[in-house]
Amino acid sequence: MQLPLKNATFHTDVQPDRRDGHQPPDRALGRVIACDGSRATILSAVSTGNWLAADAWAIGRMVSINLGSSRIVALVYKLQAVDDAWSEAEENPIRVEVEFLGEVLESAEGRLRFQSGISNFPPIGAIAHRIRSGDLALVHDLGDRAGVEIGHVTQDASIPATVSVQDMLSRHFALVGTTGVGKSSAVALLLRRAVSVRPRLRVLILDPHNEYSSAFPDLALTIDGESLDLPFWMFKQDELADVVFRARAALDDEPDILREVVSAARARYRMPNAQDRARDLGSSLLKRPLDLGIARQSADTPQVGPVDAVTPYRLKDVFTVIDELIGLHEQRWPRAALRSLKVRLESLHADPRYRFMFGRANMYETVAPILAQIFRIPMHGRPITAFQLGGLPGEVVNAVASVLSRLAFDLATASQGACEILVLCEEAHRYVPSDPSLGFSPTRQALARIAKEGRKYGAYLGIVTQRPGELDPTILSQCSTIFAMRLANERDQQIIRSAISDASASTINFLSSIGNREAIAFGEGVATTMRMRFAELKPHELPAMGARGGEVTSRFEPTLDDMVRRMGS
Repeated sequence: MQLPLKNATFHTDVQPDRRDGHQPPDRALGRVIACDGSRATILSAVSTGNWLAADAWAIGRMVSINLGSSRIVALVYKLQAVDDAWSEAEENPIRVEVEFLGEVLESAEGRLRFQSGISNFPPIGAIAHRIRSGDLALVHDLGDRAGVEIGHVTQDASIPATVSVQDMLSRHFALVGTTGVGKSSAVALLLRRAVSVRPRLRVLILDPHNEYSSAFPDLALTIDGESLDLPFWMFKQDELADVVFRARAALDDEPDILREVVSAARARYRMPNAQDRARDLGSSLLKRPLDLGIARQSADTPQVGPVDAVTPYRLKDVFTVIDELIGLHEQRWPRAALRSLKVRLESLHADPRYRFMFGRANMYETVAPILAQIFRIPMHGRPITAFQLGGLPGEVVNAVASVLSRLAFDLATASQGACEILVLCEEAHRYVPSDPSLGFSPTRQALARIAKEGRKYGAYLGIVTQRPGELDPTILSQCSTIFAMRLANERDQQIIRSAISDASASTINFLSSIGNREAIAFGEGVATTMRMRFAELKPHELPAMGARGGEVTSRFEPTLDDMVRRMGS
């Protein structure tokens, strides 16, 4: 077979970056033999002796097509031999399918710039070359935007992979990948880079596996179930109801009773002399225990307005109101439902696993010290809070995640941009699943509010999941920068394929086979779709699950008594 390009060998010893129309034909890789609006077919040849050469075609590599005044940058996504048989003695023709990414333009002054999209398409016979290092660096250059280095480009380790932290945060980001590909280490690296260039940024990690406390020994405060204070009175009605009734189904009237008695308890806290005032008005609080203040305040009044206006209430007032309702001559609620609710609340109050909600709840008169601890105000050099959800009872995790996400948004709003908060949600598919009937509605609403409105107030969202196919697509669509690591599941790949631009769609075709620590990065935070490898962290900066090849590590070895106490708590 006569090839359009004869003797297409791959020399690397002369002028490797020379790419003009006068270079000898043996410096070229092949010639364009077909072209449409977004792709081209290149005919080339390889022999047994040069198939492993540095210039050889490879899936996922970029090449350039010379047009004289400009060079088209294209991505190799498919290779195929023309003949079925392979010749050991002669060159073998191959067809190379490439996808256009953009073009490098040269001004009259000799300045080069890369632009996405194609203004001039290659004619049949145009020569394809190995892309020069300068052009490859130009493709991944952020231009006027400030960027931080997070690794290197896979095709050329000398070219740094950079990301604009401003665009990555303000427009939200997601990192997806199957288990064991280095996802947690990549998250730790991104967070370190973000806080290094954003001095006002505070990070709240919703950590279900308790793995990030070891990743930031110098930057983070770790909060677990034993050190946490999140009083019950900070929970909205639906959040508190989820905690109270999640263990077993509620009786028909219990949720309504809970709402009413909480409203009354809040009113009594705000009006400590309520009984005296009621007596002066000729009414009896024992007969009408819920009238005071109920028209002016609902169970969720604390979340209306600034977060520092949250109104506490006492659990003993809740029990008092329930007892008063039980003792009424004319029953407003069935006594069985009232007693059942009281037993539930007493059980929670006595359960040591719920100490974070009830143990020290009435030591606080305001949310200020709680917000100061969780959101690092002031920072004292530790802008990150690793919130260990894994140490909490399973039935309260969703409600706690809802409270924290809601508080993050409210605090950022109240600060008028002075306090920037990133909520990083690990295993996000647990909290915002694709099926609306699953998960916990308030958590979904709190995270969706950050995703849709947060950027205006300095509240940002980071989504991390190994199952993007099970994640609410509305949440993922709000993330304009995505780091896609290896994904084997076809459904997960399809979700990412639908999010990536058409100009780089073929990049996802090899998403199932990229290596550990590798990712396909695309969106607002990067210059163009980029196959990159995350930088390695130092051993003491690795998350616990990512240390020592996946071995779980801890700084402190718990005693047997500690473990038994935690198992029984």
